[in-house]
Amino acid sequence: MTNGRRPAGPKFRLHPAQAVATGFALTVLIGTGLLSLPVAKAGPGGASFAEAIFTATSAVCVTGLTVVDTATYWTPFGQVVILLLIQVGGFGVMTFASVIGLAVVRRLSLRSRVTAASEVRSVGLEDVKGLVLGVVTISLAVEMIVALLLSLRFLVGYGEPVGRAIWLGVFHAVSSFNNAGFALFTDNLMGYAVDPFICLPIAAAVILGGLGFPVIVQLRKHLRSPRQWTMNTRIVLAGTVTLLVAGTVYITAVEWSNPATLGPLDWPAKVLVGFFQSVQTRTAGFNSIDVGAMDSASLLGMDVLMFIGGGPAGTAGGIKVTTFAVLYFILVAEIRGDGVVNVFGKRLSRAVHRQAITLVLLAVFVVTASTAALMLITDIGLDALLFETISAFGTVGMSTGITAGLPPAGQAILILLMFIGRLGPITFASALALRERPPAYEFPKERPIIG
Repeated sequence: MTNGRRPAGPKFRLHPAQAVATGFALTVLIGTGLLSLPVAKAGPGGASFAEAIFTATSAVCVTGLTVVDTATYWTPFGQVVILLLIQVGGFGVMTFASVIGLAVVRRLSLRSRVTAASEVRSVGLEDVKGLVLGVVTISLAVEMIVALLLSLRFLVGYGEPVGRAIWLGVFHAVSSFNNAGFALFTDNLMGYAVDPFICLPIAAAVILGGLGFPVIVQLRKHLRSPRQWTMNTRIVLAGTVTLLVAGTVYITAVEWSNPATLGPLDWPAKVLVGFFQSVQTRTAGFNSIDVGAMDSASLLGMDVLMFIGGGPAGTAGGIKVTTFAVLYFILVAEIRGDGVVNVFGKRLSRAVHRQAITLVLLAVFVVTASTAALMLITDIGLDALLFETISAFGTVGMSTGITAGLPPAGQAILILLMFIGRLGPITFASALALRERPPAYEFPKERPIIG
């Protein structure tokens, strides 16, 4: 005798990587719809689909590339939509959904924990709930402090009305901590290039957001106990300091006498601008000087910094500091003839070797193919196109000024680059895979000649 119920069939469930990709795509579509409304655009009519989807993708992927002037093209409603998309993109769509679930049911299912772990690049599942809540707490705390500092400066230093000063402070605080690079000024932050009270709080927020949430959480708990820091924290901190100093020295030195950038400034202002631009290559994208007027050597150096990006599990893009450091340590070990790779007194897992190499090769392929495609459909030089593609892939947002002039196909390439860059090449590739295929057998080993 049966109970009349049909046997439960197999349920279709998304792989965590697919869920993350789907969440970002849906958020982009929602943002596109909101930005297409006439109320979002200044002047008659609404934004075109191309303008809306490019801006929405750039905001959700916390990039900052634009095809229209954020300050004048969008109404306050449109700017609020952009701000919300930046915040959701910075949190991570799946992380944000998990936070809502926590508030409603006070618990996370195992599948939600797996999805959140995929989104924040968490190593384990045991503390995903605490990490998700930490993401929200840290984000809001940093954004509130930076917003207060900026609002006071706009109010006292520039005589902005109270409401306008607060709005400017909040928008740029959220944009900077999430490494988005959107600004409410037509010239981005060029009008504040020599103002440390504007540039330094923004730079600090960019650096903190680029460290990655696990690093920030660990520093908050064990700031005075470096021995308890994980390998990830040590690599991110050491790499961040090294790249910031190297970028500052390089950009300042190359642009020192450039009459279109640092040339007219005194030396303290040159150092400030050089440091600020070095920070922005960590995937933030603000600019306090005309990037299009910079020397080709500066652009090439910034290409490298943008490609590396910031720390994992944060708001930064690029291949990440940890990936670059792993390749460096592998290189050193091979040159020395070491059988294993040791980092800060710990042995590096061979699985990490493969992951780092795979990610970098995928990133190089994506950037190279995209640059070649743009060269085929435009007459723009290699310097500007390579800078644009790396900026999009690294979710940086800096541009030499060619974004709006690209043909629709070129802008579509940038949209895809921003999407891939925000998810990460490996996550994007695994999201496209229909199913996991564990090997049923292994082939015999053989070594080709290398070099």
